[in-house]
Amino acid sequence: MPSNDAVLGLKCRVCGKMYPKAANFFCPDDSGPLEVAYDYDKIKPTVSRAKFQARPRNMWRYKELLPLDGEPTVGPQVGGTPLVRADRLADALGVERLWIKNDAVNFPTLSFKDRVVSVALSKARELGMKMVGCASTGNLANSVAALGASAGLDTVILVPADLEKTKIYGTAVYGAKVVKVSGTYDQVNRLCTQIVMKYGWGFVNVNLRPFYAEGSKTVGFEIAEDLGWRFPQHVVCPMAGGALIGKIHKAFTELSRLGLVDQEVTTKMYGAQATGCNPIADCVKSNRERHKPIKTPNTICKSLAIGDPADGYFAAQLIKNSGGWAEDVTDAEIVEAMQLLAKTEGIFGETAGGTTVAVAKKLIEQGRIPRNEEIVICVTGNGLKTQDCVFEALDEPATIKPALADFDALAGLAAAEPALV
Repeated sequence: MPSNDAVLGLKCRVCGKMYPKAANFFCPDDSGPLEVAYDYDKIKPTVSRAKFQARPRNMWRYKELLPLDGEPTVGPQVGGTPLVRADRLADALGVERLWIKNDAVNFPTLSFKDRVVSVALSKARELGMKMVGCASTGNLANSVAALGASAGLDTVILVPADLEKTKIYGTAVYGAKVVKVSGTYDQVNRLCTQIVMKYGWGFVNVNLRPFYAEGSKTVGFEIAEDLGWRFPQHVVCPMAGGALIGKIHKAFTELSRLGLVDQEVTTKMYGAQATGCNPIADCVKSNRERHKPIKTPNTICKSLAIGDPADGYFAAQLIKNSGGWAEDVTDAEIVEAMQLLAKTEGIFGETAGGTTVAVAKKLIEQGRIPRNEEIVICVTGNGLKTQDCVFEALDEPATIKPALADFDALAGLAAAEPALV
């Protein structure tokens, strides 16, 4: 397979040392995480707005800015989700211009994880891997299992034993080997690292993580394109491992550097977490340089419940440097925000979406996000995966006999005159 010479290799985010394009995720000199490095001078003459827009509406229209050596072989339909003008939610929050980046309808498993997995598994196939897997709090498990099945790859998925049943079944249905681990996500992730070191399998968020994380940039590319090739003033993003918020900002930076957007990046980035697992938000609010790991996460928002996030330091630094902020919200606030988003915009987001909307509401009320400036809220997963969380907050539907009189009585229409035909 030909090599993509615009991808220079993997670069340590701490010391800057370069490594080859291989299944490697940390620098042995300082344990710093690796990320993909590009030669933007080589990329610039190969890209244009018109070239991107002439391609199918999916994440691969930006393939020159993704780390594959050839064409994608996994998830060719992923991405291209709508940026929804959310006027009714804007009215409820008391702001002028609000958008929802709705990855709750991403293909095939209804979360933004389909973006990162399609990149990681395409790279795994380029590297000749046959066995792939991940540590997951749910959405990633669904995506690796589904996209792995579509690519004919064997998959093994490790999850915390207390994960929502719908997400476990939504993984097993694709034929994946699902292993429940009695422990937190961080304990699951450490076990996966040991498996990778022993067997050399391709775990998307371990040894394939540098390639995997690049898929998140496509959220930022799509936001900018859908806004008419410009950047919003504020972006509110959920944080689990902390990579998504950084990669959206990296996407904006790349678009500016390549001249695809004619403005500097001044977007303020805001991170959202649940109070029961808030290591990055706590780090920002306490003005510490590094986060304190949460040993025992305690929140309904399982998809964000990573107590020791791999990109926590970098996410906190980005938030501060961009002029943004981070906040956390209670489980009750999460459920309330899930309902608010559904009632105003007809979007059923999972608990992570509720977290992001609730945090946006809090930041607006605090005055940290001005009410007259443009805001994008990222909703990253579908509420059909976390229905149990809203059951107790919803009224039980009324039951009546199959009689019009009973319906009239229930609806308060018993005395109404029949309509003229």
